[in-house]
Amino acid sequence: MNETMAGRHSPIAETARAHLENRVPRGCEEETAAEALARLSRERYALVDPFWVVDRLGRLSGMVPTAELLAAARDAPLASLMRPPPPTVDDDTDQERVAILAHRHRLAAVPVVDGERRFLGVVPPEALIDVLWREHDEDLRRFTGMLGSANHATQALALSPLRRVAHRLPWLLVGLLGSIVAAAVMAGFEAQLQAQLAIAFFVPSIVYLADAIGTQSEAVAVRGLSLEAMPLSRVLWGELATGALLGLVLGLGAMPAALLLGAGLGLAMAVATAIFAAGTCACGIGLLFPWILSRLGLDPAYGSGPVATVVQDLLTLLVYFACVALLA
Repeated sequence: MNETMAGRHSPIAETARAHLENRVPRGCEEETAAEALARLSRERYALVDPFWVVDRLGRLSGMVPTAELLAAARDAPLASLMRPPPPTVDDDTDQERVAILAHRHRLAAVPVVDGERRFLGVVPPEALIDVLWREHDEDLRRFTGMLGSANHATQALALSPLRRVAHRLPWLLVGLLGSIVAAAVMAGFEAQLQAQLAIAFFVPSIVYLADAIGTQSEAVAVRGLSLEAMPLSRVLWGELATGALLGLVLGLGAMPAALLLGAGLGLAMAVATAIFAAGTCACGIGLLFPWILSRLGLDPAYGSGPVATVVQDLLTLLVYFACVALLA
C-alpha cells in the first residue's frame, strides 16, 4: 500500500522536515544486491534497515529489508527484491500526524517525500517517540486549561508561581465569566426555587454528569478529529447516540434516587429528563468545540477544559430549569 499523507501548514519545527534523517541507504531499481551491499559496507548510515529503492528520478519505488538483502542472490536486481513502500508523508506534514501514522501502520521509521514524490529520507524511531511524548504532554496541559507547552512535565513544576499563574489564569477567567452568567441563570429562576427548594438539590449532580460525559467526548474528538479519520457527520451522530444512551441510563437511575430523597414525581421526572437531554447535548458540545477550532486552524485540544465546561454548565442549567418548568 502506498498511502501518502497530505501535509498540514505547521511551523517548520513541528513538521516531518524538522525530524528528517537523510543518512539512510538507497539505490536505484536496476542496481544489484551486490552493489547495494557494497554501498552498505563502505558508507556510514544513521539507519541501515531497510534499504530504500528509488527510480531514476529519485521517487520512492519500494524497500528491501536488510536481512533479505543479505540473503539474496548477488546478481538479483533490487526491483525483483523490493516490497511496496510503506505509507509516506510530505515534508510539511504535521509531526503528530507522522507519529500517529507510524503507530497505525507499525512503522519503525516513516519515509518522507517532497511534492514530486522524490525520496528525502525518514523520520527515525527516536524522533517518533519524542513527538508522541511532546504531543501527549501538550494535550494534557491544554485539557487542563493551561497555556503554552513544556518539553517535559518536570519543566512545568520548575516554573515560578507567577509563571504558573500566567499559564493557567486566562482560561480560568473565561470560567469565572461563565460562572457569573450561570449565577444569573439561577437568579432568573428564583421564583421556582423559592416555591420548591428541592429543585436546587439536584443541580450539582446534573451539572457534574453532563461535564463528565462531555469530557469523555472531548477526549475522543481531540484525538480523532485531529487526524480526520472519519467525516464529522458520522462521528457526530455516533457521539450524540452515545450521549443519549448514557443520559437515558443515568436518568433512569437518578429518578428513583430523587424520589427516595423526597422529590415529587414531577421533579423526579424533570431530573431524569434533564440528565438525558444534558448528556446528549454534552456529547455534541464536546465534539463540536474541538472540530470548530480545528477548522479555524487551532489545535483541537483547545476546545476542552474550562471553556467547554462553561458552555456545558450553562446549557445544562437551562435544560434542567426548562424541564422543571414543564414537569415539576
